[in-house]
Amino acid sequence: MTADLIFQAHLILHVATGMVALVVAPGAMITRKGGRWHRCWGKIYFWSMAAVAGTALVMAMMRSGLFLGLVAVFSFYLAFTGVRALHRKPPDAQATPWDWGVSLIALLGSGGLILFGGQAIVKAHTIGVVALVFGGISGGMAGRDLWRFWRPPDSPRAWFFVHLKRMLAAYIATVSAFSVVNFSFLPPVVRWLWPTVFGTIGIILWMRYYRQKFAAHSAG
Repeated sequence: MTADLIFQAHLILHVATGMVALVVAPGAMITRKGGRWHRCWGKIYFWSMAAVAGTALVMAMMRSGLFLGLVAVFSFYLAFTGVRALHRKPPDAQATPWDWGVSLIALLGSGGLILFGGQAIVKAHTIGVVALVFGGISGGMAGRDLWRFWRPPDSPRAWFFVHLKRMLAAYIATVSAFSVVNFSFLPPVVRWLWPTVFGTIGIILWMRYYRQKFAAHSAG
């Protein structure tokens, strides 16, 4: 099989699994948290994101370049840490070597995004702004994870908010990829970043809703 055929095969799988992730994630969002269908859609979404990231890394090494590879690491890191939060529900649950390793890789990847972004801005490439934003977000999350592994939070529901925030952030990355490919009528930076802006607002509101809900439940 030639390199072109290998690349095209990975591209087809990348697009197909990306579409699956885009479609099934809302199913996990609207179904009862912890219920059968929530878990079902969530598992499909996670493994679709794993395939998206894996194929993106292969394509990045073959042809597409450093930026795509770093964004793939960032996107999968969000989904991975969202799922891993479910395995560390007790406040005293210890992080595994996998948790430490993935967060360290994400921290290094975020440094790569920031370095790439700085170099792109010097060359007047607008993609540099996108790289700096993604690198800053990834670095902040990875740094916080490492700190949380070292000093676990006392809140018994900390895992829930990590899971919620990371899975929604991973979906923002999915929507961003769809926007970049299909919304060519938008300026490049807007095409990349509008899902992050609106998605972040959505995450803040959703987390506030659940904090108020849990507080009311505790008070009652």
